[in-house]
Amino acid sequence: MNVAIDRVTVAKFDVPGPRYTSYPTAPVWSEDVNEKVYRDKLQAFGKTEKTLSLYIHIPFCRSLCSYCGCNVVVRKADERFGDEYLKCLSKEMELVRRFIGGRKKVAQFHVGGGTPTFLSEAQIERLYVKAQENFDIDPEGEIAIEIDPRTTTESKIKKLRALGFNRVSIGVQDFNEDVQRQVGRHQPYSLVKELHERCRELQFESVNFDLIYGLPRQTVKSFRETVEKVILLRPDRIALYSFAYVPWLKRHQRKIEASLLPSSDLKLDIFLNARAQFLEGGYMAIAMDHFALEDDELARAFKRGTLYRNFMGYTVKPADEYIGLGLTSIGFLEGTYVQNQKALPAYERRLKSGHLPVERGKILSPDDKKRQWTIRSLMCQFQVDKKVFAGLFGVDFDQYFKEEKTHIRKCVQDGLIRCEGDKIYATDLGKIFIRNVCMGFDYYLKGKGSQQKFSRTI
Repeated sequence: MNVAIDRVTVAKFDVPGPRYTSYPTAPVWSEDVNEKVYRDKLQAFGKTEKTLSLYIHIPFCRSLCSYCGCNVVVRKADERFGDEYLKCLSKEMELVRRFIGGRKKVAQFHVGGGTPTFLSEAQIERLYVKAQENFDIDPEGEIAIEIDPRTTTESKIKKLRALGFNRVSIGVQDFNEDVQRQVGRHQPYSLVKELHERCRELQFESVNFDLIYGLPRQTVKSFRETVEKVILLRPDRIALYSFAYVPWLKRHQRKIEASLLPSSDLKLDIFLNARAQFLEGGYMAIAMDHFALEDDELARAFKRGTLYRNFMGYTVKPADEYIGLGLTSIGFLEGTYVQNQKALPAYERRLKSGHLPVERGKILSPDDKKRQWTIRSLMCQFQVDKKVFAGLFGVDFDQYFKEEKTHIRKCVQDGLIRCEGDKIYATDLGKIFIRNVCMGFDYYLKGKGSQQKFSRTI
């Protein structure tokens, strides 16, 4: 997918829109999904033979990066914070297991944050052992963790490997010192290089780097140098995220001087140059913002059309359902999204009183399920098979989406999709801007101005 795109093309499709890690998207969820609803879903799930993806959120960071869009809690380096949180996580795991009715097979296990490596080696081991006690974690499955080079010692990375973690995601963002100063994240290239080398020596199966473009003081030249260093290290995967400047949602982003952010044209140039560098450097473009080496599992899934997308971004789907544990975590179980409490005191209070810490969610309606399938097919397989749709839902695709015909025609005219027989295919250009195609099938965006809740697509 080495399609050439220019500034005019990108600017045309650079609009506010969801990332579609879920459908329906989080802004339309409600408190109608409460502890009772979640408990019922866990019990129903327990009666099936379905396997599980398990995500655990560690919210703590020692300092707050000004660009951050994650759910974090800033704490100094003191083990008592981790100890208290692990007690709550243990209680949550026990409750979830009790309602499921036993240990479920976990094919995908992911620890994210925040900063999971905020925890000490002993705490990480305690967390993993507790997870094993309550769930049947497949040692041959995907066992991944996000790591911060600033809080990951050689001893800690060895402990992770010894426990069974086989994939790591390293937060890089940008190697330029001036940019790092602006966002409050001092992280020398030498530190990342050394950590990456240790990961290779310890034979982690896959190493991912996260990068962000659009940060204050970034230029085409400065980010080109960052990308050159990344390609030199050659991680298996790269996530190239657009900086979502949403100070109305993330108050700490108000510390960033808007005048220091790249202009729209400059941000597009930074993105286009970085994308070209990765393609020339031997990486395959997967949708708009992910890249992988040809022999990586993600690239192989992309070629096979078996790619999946959830709150971790693009992934290989190894399980049927998804459970999130910890502050703000999200799961998808038995046709229902469930999100935990977003405030740490409320999360801890609920668990200490013996209750699941549910805050909100969404039970999918029949219409939601049809649109979710369509959007997921576009996001992950870059096509829609109308016959498969009809077989799954018992209704003709064209008839059901008759109101979307104008959007489909417009996407064809714009060169984003092509229609052949009973299939809709994303073109090479459409694979890059697949979110724009999906937005036309999103019921909750229709005529409500909801796009303003989202960051821009580029």
